[in-house]
Amino acid sequence: MKRIVFLERNSFPPGVPIRRPGFPHEWIEFEETRPDQAAERLRGAHVAVTNKCRIDAPVFEAAPTLELVAVSATGTDCVDKAAARAAGVPVTNVTGYAADSVAEHALALLLALARAVPAYDRAVAEGRWAKARSFCLFDYPILDLSGRRLGIVGAGVIGSAVAQKAAAFGMEPVLAGRKGAAPGPGRIAFGEMLESADAISIHCPLNEETRGLIGRAEFEAMGRRPFLVNTARGGIVDEAALADALDRGTIRGAAFDVATVEPPPEGHPLPALAGRPDVIVTPHVAWASERAMAALVEGFVSGLEAWARGEVRNRVA
Repeated sequence: MKRIVFLERNSFPPGVPIRRPGFPHEWIEFEETRPDQAAERLRGAHVAVTNKCRIDAPVFEAAPTLELVAVSATGTDCVDKAAARAAGVPVTNVTGYAADSVAEHALALLLALARAVPAYDRAVAEGRWAKARSFCLFDYPILDLSGRRLGIVGAGVIGSAVAQKAAAFGMEPVLAGRKGAAPGPGRIAFGEMLESADAISIHCPLNEETRGLIGRAEFEAMGRRPFLVNTARGGIVDEAALADALDRGTIRGAAFDVATVEPPPEGHPLPALAGRPDVIVTPHVAWASERAMAALVEGFVSGLEAWARGEVRNRVA
């Protein structure tokens, strides 16, 4: 009988049911697991299910019975894949479950920025509309998205969904090539995207190539004061450089659903920006529509069932 240890049950809301795999097993779950607890909790386990809890070389050494690490998400930067390969343990993920959810959230953030929705909502709550001398309040500029260029970083399932939905608003979506490389078919050079985009939406994974992808030099290269939306991973954008770009007016506004540390601790730069009229911060919920969460659960549980039959799905290491 296989022992399955789910390290982070609280990566799903309590009301989201998680069905058990249809093969003989022992299921052990913890609401949350710190990285320093992972090794002890995985001793004797055959399968580790993780979302954000780090699984690295010391964990693999402490849990030699591991036969599979199943990431209940798309991003797999929480697993040391070199260590997994060295230990002979396959690593899997779930893809495609949140394409609509993340794409809709990204477009909602962009729309809200362009039309100053949060800023005007706060103005009404503060009583400023009631004190206005006209029937309108004109404190913040409002922009139309139609006819504007949207630069998309990351042309996977989610980036492609964003492009499709943005086109429905009359935008011109363009896919950025890899930074520092000649663009492939259907892409434009990364530098050209920075220079020409009216808005930029990030949908690439976090890895050594993309960490710090957008920093001070990239903000300086943004030629049209774009809006910047990040629903991918914290760490892709230098958050200190982001704050500086906002202060200097290098960009028109920013909307982030992710941070370098989650939840961000006191003193982290991102929550400090949240009160600004040109900034929106949401707590890593772009993926979390009801339909997407149900699809994610089914994805990782059916993946466990496939593994038990000898089929390793969505192997990333």
